[in-house]
Amino acid sequence: MTLNILGKDLAMLQELSTKTDDSSISKQLDLINSIYANGTNGQDKLLTLLIERNQLASRRVNCVDGLIFELLLQSNNVNIKKDINMNFKNGIVPLKSAYNIDYIPLQKLLVSKNFQAADRITQIKLCELSRKAGNHERDWLYFTDILLLPAEDLYSIDQLWQVHSQGLFGLSIQRNIWLAQNSNWEKLWDKIGWKINKVACRYPCEFIWDLSAPAGHLPLFNQLRGVQVLASLFLHPVWTQSLKE
Repeated sequence: MTLNILGKDLAMLQELSTKTDDSSISKQLDLINSIYANGTNGQDKLLTLLIERNQLASRRVNCVDGLIFELLLQSNNVNIKKDINMNFKNGIVPLKSAYNIDYIPLQKLLVSKNFQAADRITQIKLCELSRKAGNHERDWLYFTDILLLPAEDLYSIDQLWQVHSQGLFGLSIQRNIWLAQNSNWEKLWDKIGWKINKVACRYPCEFIWDLSAPAGHLPLFNQLRGVQVLASLFLHPVWTQSLKE
């Protein structure tokens, strides 16, 4: 009976694998959890599936790959852990940087769901990137710095957040919500939970550092300093470019 259920779950997961709408992604995530719960047999199937998905040059890594990867890292099966580390020693998100910035620390924090630390290191990496791209030594971002930030770096950061948050977090997620609100900042703050009853949340205690947060809640930017940096990020060409991995 268990094998029949496993087979059905795998077949349904394969059937949904090309669909990227929210409902289909949610179903895929549920199926992955169900397959993983079947023990070594299910985990072997998920490992094979992840390797096959990774070999498709035409597709983009998404949160389905992220969940499979994260679950397999938690497996008690020594061989599965060995295989996952051998096949994906640098993770599943291609980490490209125009200035050879190391995004592995950010990846590890996101994989382990340490979102508060990941948020802090995101700001550190953006400032590091800005210093190299703009040839300055500041530890903060001006809105005029943003256009100089390389698309591949912003894309790497955004992909890490999306892939390892079940599609909940990331700059592009925030941008899409902003656009859906007709670029209204107050509506954005409300939607992503940065303000409650029109009062800005206090850092860090009033922000949510897990997957129960609203879509787009992370990574944070200080809206009390104005919207120019975030507006410049949302208008960066990266979001309208087609970046091949």
